[in-house]
Amino acid sequence: MSRPLQSKLRLLLGVLLALALALAGWKTLQRQPLAPLSPVGPAADQPAFLLKTVAQTASTGHAGFGAGFVSSVPGLAVHAASLVELRDGRLRAVWFSGSREGAGDVAIRSAVMDPVTFRWGDESILYDRETLQKGLWRYVRKVGNPVIARAPDGSLWLWMVNVSLGGWAGSAITWARSEDEGQSWSAPRRLVTSPFLNVSTLVKGAPFVRQDGAIGLPVYHEFLTKLGEVLEINQHGQVVDKVRIPGSRTHLQPVVLVTGPQQAQVYMRSGLAQSLMSSKTEDAGNTWATASATAWPNPDSALAGVVTHSGTQWLALNPGPRDREVLALLQTQTGQTFNGARPFMVASSPTPQTRLSRAGYAGLLDRELRAQGASESQAQQFIESASRQLCGSQTCSQEFSYPYLLQARDGTVHLLYTWHRARIKHVWFDPKAMPSTLEPARAATSH
Repeated sequence: MSRPLQSKLRLLLGVLLALALALAGWKTLQRQPLAPLSPVGPAADQPAFLLKTVAQTASTGHAGFGAGFVSSVPGLAVHAASLVELRDGRLRAVWFSGSREGAGDVAIRSAVMDPVTFRWGDESILYDRETLQKGLWRYVRKVGNPVIARAPDGSLWLWMVNVSLGGWAGSAITWARSEDEGQSWSAPRRLVTSPFLNVSTLVKGAPFVRQDGAIGLPVYHEFLTKLGEVLEINQHGQVVDKVRIPGSRTHLQPVVLVTGPQQAQVYMRSGLAQSLMSSKTEDAGNTWATASATAWPNPDSALAGVVTHSGTQWLALNPGPRDREVLALLQTQTGQTFNGARPFMVASSPTPQTRLSRAGYAGLLDRELRAQGASESQAQQFIESASRQLCGSQTCSQEFSYPYLLQARDGTVHLLYTWHRARIKHVWFDPKAMPSTLEPARAATSH
């Protein structure tokens, strides 16, 4: 290429960059304030409660609390479940599964729970690489992190992460809509979050709604640096605004708790496996305070949150500093922080901080799987899947991770999480029937 031509190209690129910056500045000046938030409405008297360990809960029935498995296909790696309540009171869960995370056979799967028996039906595939490629007219290398929610117009929306090139840092978000409670879905569409390549945007946390019907979707970036943002999405699924959470250069997977028309808190996973990070807004999310560390450690693991009808705030998280072998709940009142909250255990290794032998690990999983109705053959396939991901040559780690929280209309709180990377686990609890004396999480007694 000749030098005069190189000079012209550089000049053209400079002009285009200047125009892009000017357009961004003009858009910033023209930006309208965001509408007030829609906090959870008041409900009947539902006293605060805390959860016993899963080992102490009932595995059948739903009087008070209970636990069971959502996913049913043995032998697959599963992760990142989310949940929505259907109009008839059933629950629909979505998650991704395949031979391993990031593999070409990973698909977005779903199952529906009967609200009378609290049992989950057979799982089905909503989207896989092939259907996404056909719908998007582009190559899809891997699929992950689905988030399902009900939009203000009553339809169900599904956001999911997909990658065409590179790792998760090269992700984009694809979305689809269902008008029949998830029985069928629209062709997938790409969510445009940036005019520059539109990559490195991922989703994990539950969305929230504004009083004008717009959806706030917490997202995060992983390219070069990690940071949290909140997208503003209109009724057509288009991104009309986004607000970055300042100070979150190593933090990801934000979870937003709305506590008032102008007030909300955000909590974020630490990409450096340090403290759980938090921020807050007092102007409906138009601006956020600089993110700061809480008193809780975070082992580079996702969390979940919900504000109940009575205004009580909950977080589900891994409270240890290094691993994901304990999953606990924290509770506090509206607008307060979780610093100093007593953690209560949802699931835990019987030997925290100590890896089990492969034989001991297999026996531990087999007992719970068989107690939940798995056959000997099915249990073996689930154990092989977990061992493939969490075991070394001699020992195995344990994992209870990636929680998701939802309160149903009847007041029952539902928690989904990844169980040993082999199944999606469901825990539910009823505030009106919970006992008053509960056991704190062993892993967090130092707090």
